[in-house]
Amino acid sequence: MRAVERKRLQVILSAGERQSREVMEKIRHHCRSLSIYYEWCEESYFKGTQFRQLELRLSGGVRIIGLPANPTTARGFSGDVFLDEFAMHRDAEEIWAALFPTVLRGEGEVDVASTPRGQKNEFFQLKDREDFAKRTVTLADAVSHGLSVDAELMRRSIGDEWVWRQEFCCEFLDEATSFLTYELIRSCQDDTCKTDVDWNLLASRDAELYIGVDVGRHRDLTAIWLWQRLGESLVTRGLEVLRDAPFDEQEAALDRLLRHRSVRRVCIDATGMGLHLAERLTARYGDDRIQRVVFTAALKGELAGRLRVSAERGLLSIPVDDRIVEDWHSLTRAVTSSGGVRFDAARSEGAHADRFWAAALGIHAATAGPRGEAEFTTAFPPRFARDGVW
Repeated sequence: MRAVERKRLQVILSAGERQSREVMEKIRHHCRSLSIYYEWCEESYFKGTQFRQLELRLSGGVRIIGLPANPTTARGFSGDVFLDEFAMHRDAEEIWAALFPTVLRGEGEVDVASTPRGQKNEFFQLKDREDFAKRTVTLADAVSHGLSVDAELMRRSIGDEWVWRQEFCCEFLDEATSFLTYELIRSCQDDTCKTDVDWNLLASRDAELYIGVDVGRHRDLTAIWLWQRLGESLVTRGLEVLRDAPFDEQEAALDRLLRHRSVRRVCIDATGMGLHLAERLTARYGDDRIQRVVFTAALKGELAGRLRVSAERGLLSIPVDDRIVEDWHSLTRAVTSSGGVRFDAARSEGAHADRFWAAALGIHAATAGPRGEAEFTTAFPPRFARDGVW
């Protein structure tokens, strides 16, 4: 519409060639809907690059050009420019430096739109500049204006609070900082919680206990986190940390816990070296009590997000222990160049956020499966194998 009104060249720079083609297809759809005559032109390559140039030609010689963004394609235009998903552009600073002076010399207009992607990019810097008019549209804003969608269902389906806040609430979250702040971790601390296992509670049939196990051997620790469920809250009832322990010793430690019927479910890391231990425990205690978990990027996001949301809602109680604090705080969340999410932690004293993942697995055990006391039945009356006096 701006091209029709202003009779000026319109240039749209997108994050990649696929995104560029998608935007131009939407423009073609609008032209057809509004009965605006156009001609479609697809140049093989933009001069000096390997990028394909897509072009719509309207009446009066007005053109709309779609290109993947890089410093080369951003130069030399005298018209209006739209930067699509600018936070996702590679070399965004160079693109801005090449584009802005050229456009202003031709009295052009620059529009920038994007979903936030942390605070280490040019889009974040632009949002607070007073020379630009700005507007934020969240999912809640869209719903208030008539978008028919169940926002709460979408939030639950995503399963990652970080993604929800960034993609749908338009928050500029800093992916370079720790996933959990010291303040949030310490808000979960409870003087009554201990790292020693509460064996008396384990012996109680009325207790509802869940365990998360992050398996390590030489480089990483094996952490066994024991949660008690009290309503919606989860209270730590023990944390065993094994360093350089043989797998037989690790299996024996878990066997001592699983002998108690109060332990309803165990989620154990079955990635790599943990697979053998997980299979042996499953053979002994069954799939209903042992849930084997293979870590993937998506699952890590779900586990970490659930722990963080529970912490923010005040549903977790953990011991006052500096090792736990530093372990949980060591986890970082980074967005890769391809838009994926990676969780990582620096190794400190042999730990690699092992306590964090054990706690997250325990929360998964308590919230992601059926609940209640284990039930059993006898198929037929018991009988002696042989007659005689005993």
